[in-house]
This record gives sequence, structure tokens and C-alpha cells, in this order.
Amino acid sequence: MTVEGTTERVLRLLALLQHRPSWTATELAAELGVTDRSVRRDVERLRVLGYPVHATAGVGGGYQLGAGTRLPPLLFDDEEAIATAVSLRLASGGTVAGAGEAALRALAKLDQVMPPRLRAEVRAVHGATDTLTGPGVEIDQELLVTLARACRDAVRVRFRYAAREGGESERTVEPVRMVATGRRWYLMAWDTGRDDWRTFRLDRMREVAATTWRFKPRPHPDPVAYVQRGTTEAPYRYLARVRVHARPAQVQELVPPQVARVEEDRDGWCVLIVGGDDLNWMAVHVALVPFEAEVLEPPELREAIARLARRLTAMAEPT
Repeated sequence: MTVEGTTERVLRLLALLQHRPSWTATELAAELGVTDRSVRRDVERLRVLGYPVHATAGVGGGYQLGAGTRLPPLLFDDEEAIATAVSLRLASGGTVAGAGEAALRALAKLDQVMPPRLRAEVRAVHGATDTLTGPGVEIDQELLVTLARACRDAVRVRFRYAAREGGESERTVEPVRMVATGRRWYLMAWDTGRDDWRTFRLDRMREVAATTWRFKPRPHPDPVAYVQRGTTEAPYRYLARVRVHARPAQVQELVPPQVARVEEDRDGWCVLIVGGDDLNWMAVHVALVPFEAEVLEPPELREAIARLARRLTAMAEPT
């Protein structure tokens, strides 16, 4: 038998072992159309590849695929592949804490080898499914897979990017990591045209294409902290710093990370850093923090809070 024939038979043997808990050598030989001796040789080949195939002798004995010290490659039939891909797509949306990034990596691997007919089935299931989550910007899953592969393989990405104030520009970047805030997805990447780190909103990216140009990853800031700083500070007209008499963890329970940053301070205080374009809106939200607080900056926010206090006092007085 040729090497190709032997390889195909070993893969069939693996699929059989994954299909049910235990097989006798005679049963496997009948399924594969070979002798018991050939079954034993193929079992040894699987063991060399890292698959822990256990054998028990005597009546009721046989071969069983067990758990090993590392995860070997798995074989999926069509239904299993579709179910796995759909589950990974849902997990990549951030509905499972800590699973989004790992789900994207696994989805990128699976999508790379999945036949077109199965990929179409997965898209159909995803297109007919809604998830009950908070308001956010929906991102095309193909875009997520493209960027996940580019981050994994360290290849440059080209796309058109819509600026916040309008207009589009051509960008070429070296992607590092995607960060999901719960409402939006962001890409942290080295912008080759600006020669600096940048944060890009995925919903503003168009015509995204991974190139074949590989790059050597360079030292970079922490992606989560970098994206958080960019989303809570950079885009806004005003940047407020409010000293709060509480532990950082207490404030973080009330203020989402995509809205504000919280820094440790002395003597049981912390500093809340939040950006905004509307001082009245910022005044309301700062006033809702249920701890003793003082506005460090800007002075315009203190004036807005004073106006809010006068208005609330007037509303509370009987007519």
C-alpha cells in the first residue's frame, strides 16, 4: 500500500476512535478492511503522532482514545465543524468572559481549512441568528477572521479608514491585537504611514485586505491599556480628572472601562479620568458617582456642576 493509502487509513482509524469510546481490534479491522496486525501498526503510528490510544487485553478489551498531556489535532465531520465554527463566532463576540480572543484564534484556524460549502453553511446560520446583547456596532465576522489571521501571522494589512470628522484615507498597518470594549471592536496596530501606534475602530474600516508582507513584531504598549486610553481620552474636547474617595475597584464596578479610566491615589482615594464633548452631560455622570468627590480639572466642569446643583435645588423647592 502507498504512503497516501496508509495515511488515509490512519486518519479513518482516528475518526473511528473519536466516534465511540471503545473498539476491539476485530471491529476496527472489519471497518478498515485490513488485518488485526495492520490495526496494531496503525495504532502505533497514532501514538507516535501524540494520540494517547490505550489498549486493554482480555474479554471486553480493545482500543480506546484517551486524554494526553497535550491536545493533538482533531478530526471533525461536517456537522461538528459547522457547530464548532458557529459557537466560536458567538464566543468571539465577547459574550463569554475572556474567551473572545482565544475564540478568534481558533476560528481563524478552522476557517482556513474549512471547505467553501461548509463556510457558506456557517455564514447562513450566523446570518439567521441574533444575540440578546447590549447596544453595539455589528462587525462582519469575515473582517474579524481576516484581522485575527493577520495578527497571528504578523502580516501587514491595508484598508480604507473613515475619520471621525469625515473623509477617508488609505492605511497600511502592522496589526498587534484586537480589543473588544463590549460595544465596539478596536485594532491596535503600527501605522506605517504615520510611523506610530494607532487605534482603529473596526466599523470604520473598509476594503480590508491582508497582504503577504510579513513584519517583525516590535515592542508595543499593552493593547488593552492603549485602547482604553485612546477611547476614553483622545477623541474628546474635554478631559476631566475627578478625585474620588473610594478604592479603584469600587469605582470600576460602576463605570465601564470603555467610558473612563481609574487610577490609584493616596489615602484611600482614586482618580477617575473621563472624556466628553458636553460639559453638562459630564456633570450629570460625575454627580451620579455615589462617593465623596472633587473635580481636579477642568474648571469648566466645576462650573457645570455648580449650575446643575442650582437647577436641582430649584427643582426640589415647592412651587
